[in-house]
Amino acid sequence: MINNKIMGLIGLAMKAGKVSFGADSVEESIIKKKVKLVIISTDSSERTKMKFIDICKKYNVPIITYGDIDGLSKAIGKDNKAVLGIKDINFANSIQEKYNGGDIIG
Repeated sequence: MINNKIMGLIGLAMKAGKVSFGADSVEESIIKKKVKLVIISTDSSERTKMKFIDICKKYNVPIITYGDIDGLSKAIGKDNKAVLGIKDINFANSIQEKYNGGDIIG
């Protein structure tokens, strides 16, 4: 159930134009301080994971490892996307809350 809620929030953020996707685009958005949360698929390469963990630490951006490449790609309507950047603070907070097991009231 929580899985569907997180994927639903990612899909809504995409429809609102608040998602950057793909390694290069997300990295550029982090550097420009546009990204509020980075989501990396669990099945992305170790090199990709380490690269984004380092970048997120440097720019103080929260990062979560969640879902697989197919699931994340399907949520945003694209193919083969292992890294997503959420650009809206409200979507980012909601996704983190769901990821940490909380629920949004109201």
